[in-house]
Amino acid sequence: MRRAAVAATTTTTRMAAEEMRRASASTATAEMPASPAPAQAGSRWARVWPRALRWIPTSTDRIIAAEKRLLTIVKTGYVQERVNIGSAPPGSKVRWFRSASDEPRFINTVTFDSKENAPTLVMVHGYGASQGFFFRNFDALASRFRVIAIDQLGWGGSSRPDFTCKSTEETEAWFIDSFEEWRKAKNLSNFILLGHSFGGYVAAKYALKHPEHVQQLILVGPAGFSSETEHSSEWLTKFRATWKGMLMNRLWESNFTPQRVIRGLGPWGPGLVQRYTSARFGTSSTGELLTDEESALMTDYMYHTLAAKASGELCLKYIFSFGAFARKPLLQWLASYTYLIMYNCSLIVIMHNYNN
Repeated sequence: MRRAAVAATTTTTRMAAEEMRRASASTATAEMPASPAPAQAGSRWARVWPRALRWIPTSTDRIIAAEKRLLTIVKTGYVQERVNIGSAPPGSKVRWFRSASDEPRFINTVTFDSKENAPTLVMVHGYGASQGFFFRNFDALASRFRVIAIDQLGWGGSSRPDFTCKSTEETEAWFIDSFEEWRKAKNLSNFILLGHSFGGYVAAKYALKHPEHVQQLILVGPAGFSSETEHSSEWLTKFRATWKGMLMNRLWESNFTPQRVIRGLGPWGPGLVQRYTSARFGTSSTGELLTDEESALMTDYMYHTLAAKASGELCLKYIFSFGAFARKPLLQWLASYTYLIMYNCSLIVIMHNYNN
C-alpha cells in the first residue's frame, strides 16, 4: 500500500507539474505581443529612435506642436484642422497627388474666432513660409474678419506629396487646384483672398481662374509681378558672366533650394535658422521686431517647417528664373484692374470682382 501511495503521489505530482508547465506556457503566449510585420517593425523603430540622434530632427507632428506653441502668443481663440482635399482633383493639369499611393492629402488650416456675420478673409503665405508667419497679424485682423489661414500644399503642416511638376503650367496647377479643392471642402465662396509674396502670386492666379469665388484680392508685397526683360539689370548681367554667377545659375536650374542646406546640416540646422531669424527679424534686446519669446518660438517653428520633406519648395525654378523674375508675370494678367496702394513700403493690389 505504501508503494501504491508513493506511486499515486508521484503520479499526482507529475500531473500537477505538467499542468503548471502548460499554464505557464499559455500565460507567456498570451502576454507576448504578436511579432510585427517587417514594415510595422520599421515604423515602430522609427518612432522609438531617439529624436536627438535623428539627422533631421523634425516631423509633421513636431511642426504642428511648434505651431501651437507659436500661436499661444495670439490672444484670439482658434480652431486648427487638417482639411481633407482628396487625392485626385478633377480636371487638373497635373496629378499633384501622384506618389507611392493615392492616399488623401490634407491642408493645415487655422480658423480664428470672429464676430457673427464678419466677412471671411483667407490668408496665403509666401515661399518657404507657412501660416504661422502671420502670428503678429491675427489678433488685429480677427477683430474685423473671420480669418482663415492655411499652409499651402507641400509646406508647413500640410501634406507633402512628391513634387512631380515639370513645367510652369503644371506648377501653377499644383497650388491653384489644391487650393480649389480646399475651398470646396470648406464650402467657401465670396471671400477676401490675401496673399503675401509668393502667396500673392498664387492668390492672383487663383482669382483669375476662379473669379466667381473671390470678392476682393489683396496682394501684399507680391512676387512675380514683372519679368527679367522688364527689369533689365546691368549688375545681374555682369554677375551671370562671372564663375560665381554661372555657379549660382546652375544651382538654381538644378532646383537647389535654401531648405536643402538646412537639411544637409542635420542637427546643426536649428542653429543656422536661429542666426537667420535673429538677423532678419531681430529681438527686443536689439530694439527691433520680435520679443525674445517670439524670436525663440519663431525660430523653432521656422526650423521644423523648413527641414521637413521637400515638396512645394521645388516650385522655385518653374515659377521664377534666376534673380527671382517671374516666367509668367502677373502684370500681363492684372493690368486691367484698378487699385494700386502703397502701404509701409509694400505694394498692395486690390482687385474687385465686379461680378459679385
